[in-house]
Amino acid sequence: MTAARPRRIRPAAVAGSFYPADAEALRDALRHCFAAARTPEGDRAVPKALVVPHAGYIYSGPIAASAFLRLVPGREAIRRVVLLGPSHHVPLAGVAVTSADAFATPLGLVPVDDRARQGILTLPVVQIGDLAHAAEHSLEVQLPFLQVVLDRFELLPLAVGRCSTSELTALLDVVWGGPETVVVVSTDLSHYHRYATALAIDRDTAAAVTALTPGLIGDDAACGASPLRGLLAAAASRGLSVDLVDLRNSGDTAGGRDRVVGYGAFALA
Repeated sequence: MTAARPRRIRPAAVAGSFYPADAEALRDALRHCFAAARTPEGDRAVPKALVVPHAGYIYSGPIAASAFLRLVPGREAIRRVVLLGPSHHVPLAGVAVTSADAFATPLGLVPVDDRARQGILTLPVVQIGDLAHAAEHSLEVQLPFLQVVLDRFELLPLAVGRCSTSELTALLDVVWGGPETVVVVSTDLSHYHRYATALAIDRDTAAAVTALTPGLIGDDAACGASPLRGLLAAAASRGLSVDLVDLRNSGDTAGGRDRVVGYGAFALA
């Protein structure tokens, strides 16, 4: 009898820095984020996609929570999350998918969707790249939010490097799915401007996002500009609309106003 292959687990890399490492402290931090979120008014369709920030919870957690609240009505139907974020630590050409079977957080394991992974590995732009995932926070910080707003789901985590919008839309075509799938793009907006300057830059970026005009989003407008442009192009081709859920920066949450980072939350349906 052949022994079962040991499960490959990608351990939490930023627990204890971007968010608490203790499970109960993490749940408490999430409760504070949702309490400070901007709640939706009236009945709204469950989003097909979200755009969320990825800083430490004290900075961007309430803005991210504002978007994740939109998934609550679909918590039983959503079974797969396609999560795209920039590769901050590893220079990367194309898109890296993990070889791990699950991602760990203090709240437990999030299984990786192997069928979806195998499906996109047929694309030239996609490669197995565990090094890009090892310390990447842009994906990891979203997982505890998803663990509390959804019942059960599998994850397709994608670290995005240098690639074209058309390559990303082709990738999204493969995994778009139906109501069982939600796409989440993780990106912060402007970086390290004074407060008033950041407000102006981020308002322009938010206008480009809501107008579904990816060509107006430059690399300096968002650290995840590449996956954001890919999502917007895919959404435009499908006739989706974009709702601006929240737009703040670190000067509004937990930092000074001399050098701020912008955070936007958007829902696409």
